[in-house]
Amino acid sequence: MAGVLEIITVPRASALRSASFAPVTGGSFFLPSSVKFSEFRGLKIQLARSSASLSSPRKLPSPGSRIVAEAQNTAVEVEVPGITDATWKSLVLESDLPVLVEFWAPWCGPCRMIHPVIDKLAKQYAGKLKCYKVNTDQSPSLATDYGIRSIPTVLIFKNGEKKDAVIGAVPESTLTTSIEKFV
Repeated sequence: MAGVLEIITVPRASALRSASFAPVTGGSFFLPSSVKFSEFRGLKIQLARSSASLSSPRKLPSPGSRIVAEAQNTAVEVEVPGITDATWKSLVLESDLPVLVEFWAPWCGPCRMIHPVIDKLAKQYAGKLKCYKVNTDQSPSLATDYGIRSIPTVLIFKNGEKKDAVIGAVPESTLTTSIEKFV
């Protein structure tokens, strides 16, 4: 399960001098009194006694109320499983099929760009190629053992041996070309 959190940017009061402002969250910052939040479904105004949706007729919360963000329960199908130091040998080195391993980290923007490509390739080559992801923050020794100095890095293994490496958020065609050499 993953949460979806919507982010809003509220201008500083000094940027909107002509607007009238009302205090929010006990007066800690101010919002223009004309602001409407109905399009943000992940936010709610929590009143002292009950919780009311932002789409309610009330435009702004009363002093002492607070705006809270609630993650929505959204199922996200994880296509490519993660792998750790403990499972590395059995899943990668002893695999009877070629294995594609993406080394990544949660804070890496290019890694998030390549995730959908890896997921698509895992579906496309199902039965011919196994795909895994290694979080380098959780398994730094694997990254060190294989000389990973930049992420994302995709390694391809066959018969327990590293056969190819692709560094960076590359197009799908680049990964496909590399995979095709070993399947």
